[in-house]
Amino acid sequence: MQIKNLFLIGPMGAGKTTVGRQLSELLRMDFIDTDHEIQQRTGVDIPTIFEFEGEEGFRNREQNVINELTQREGVIVATGGGAVLREVNRQHLSSRGYVIYLHCTPEQQYERTYRDRNRPLLQTDDPLAKLSALLELREPLYRQIADLVIVTEGRNTQSVVREIVKKIESSD
Repeated sequence: MQIKNLFLIGPMGAGKTTVGRQLSELLRMDFIDTDHEIQQRTGVDIPTIFEFEGEEGFRNREQNVINELTQREGVIVATGGGAVLREVNRQHLSSRGYVIYLHCTPEQQYERTYRDRNRPLLQTDDPLAKLSALLELREPLYRQIADLVIVTEGRNTQSVVREIVKKIESSD
């Protein structure tokens, strides 16, 4: 199968950015993280966008970036965990490339994210409960558009990347 684009979806802490960077080196494709792209374009971090524009404002910016990036060719795009909440994003991702859902449990997410202050949705008294609630809401949406589901739980990046490449190559 000739892959035009790869889109990585999944919850925060699943490894989308780390896996995306390694895949881009291996497959010689450009890598873009939508959150980083939004920060670069606005000149401020995600928590600041949430503070001044709310989640809705952030999601509007995210939608515009996803629409633009998914129209390119030869890119690997890592989306934010909530990108799948909007139908238009799901349509763009599923129709314009190969969608890989990186799955892990809320406990693994917490282990990977609890020190990160750039996660506005986790600035709560019980971040693990928040992660569980987010995954419960988003899991069906991730699975709805995924061409491939990869479990990242307790795995190193290299093994995840190898599995993705192997599955993509075997689907020729």
